[in-house]
Amino acid sequence: MVMPILQVDQVSKKFDSLRAVTDLTLTLSPGEIVGFLGPNGAGKTTAMRMICGYFPPSSGRITIDGVDMRREPKIAKKMIGYLPETVNLYGDMRVIEYLNFVAAVKGVGFLSRGKMVNEKIEQCGLGDVKKRLVGRLSKGFKQRVGLAQALLGEPKLLILDEPTSGLDPKQISDIRNLIQSLRSGRAILFSTHILPEVTLLCDRVVMLNKGRVLASGTVEELEAHLSEDFQIQVTILGRGKTAEAVSVLEEIEGLKDINFIVAMNDQVVMTCRAPTHLEFRNVITERLSKRGISVIEIKREMLTLEEIFLRLLK
Repeated sequence: MVMPILQVDQVSKKFDSLRAVTDLTLTLSPGEIVGFLGPNGAGKTTAMRMICGYFPPSSGRITIDGVDMRREPKIAKKMIGYLPETVNLYGDMRVIEYLNFVAAVKGVGFLSRGKMVNEKIEQCGLGDVKKRLVGRLSKGFKQRVGLAQALLGEPKLLILDEPTSGLDPKQISDIRNLIQSLRSGRAILFSTHILPEVTLLCDRVVMLNKGRVLASGTVEELEAHLSEDFQIQVTILGRGKTAEAVSVLEEIEGLKDINFIVAMNDQVVMTCRAPTHLEFRNVITERLSKRGISVIEIKREMLTLEEIFLRLLK
């Protein structure tokens, strides 16, 4: 059994009478990217700061690769790389100087420091700007410098707070691809307000609201939990077969709300709803084929992550 890199057990945090996080339980395994979602004030930043060891939880336990954060904070923190939402870099230092400085602060030995810094410069695509002043870099390159400093010391856990905030579409795509390339051998906790980014990047989603876990799982699991049925789209060939195809679908137990539109190239697209437990593809294909109706495509229309999130909040 593979040991999880991050284990958060029943963690809570109170600030005087305010309870910011309540009974948070979370596990991240090697190679996994988990999206951390929630509205403003949901407790995401508080949770990430506790995981990083910035302040202790009021109750509960956090371990990094089996090391207890409360009992051995120095060892645990060495295994964490953190990119905050606002990256406070030293603008009057050159990129390579800044990364060498961070490596020294993290305790990377002098003999191996230069090699590690050069590796992170190459890994984060900073080769062309390594001698430029950090303060003169674009927002996208500053984010890359922030990622590079987080990677120094070869952390097993990366915590990224809004890493694509304020970037243009090209920069977002670049940072997303970079994060994807960093998953090997480590776990990544990824907080963002850009929901399509989570769908593209993350293996699982953890949704927080008012300090509590609202839901957790893959997008498909969350959708199945929300809905008793889902939308199906069936495309057939032959406009003249439309009425017969609708009749066939009406005969299949469980299908409802059957509608159709005539598409281009003599194709007809039909939509209907089916219970989540129904294995619809084989049944629909078999029934239509028996009536001589050619099936081009059958697909399930998924809820977007935004729709799932809003439904859960309600």
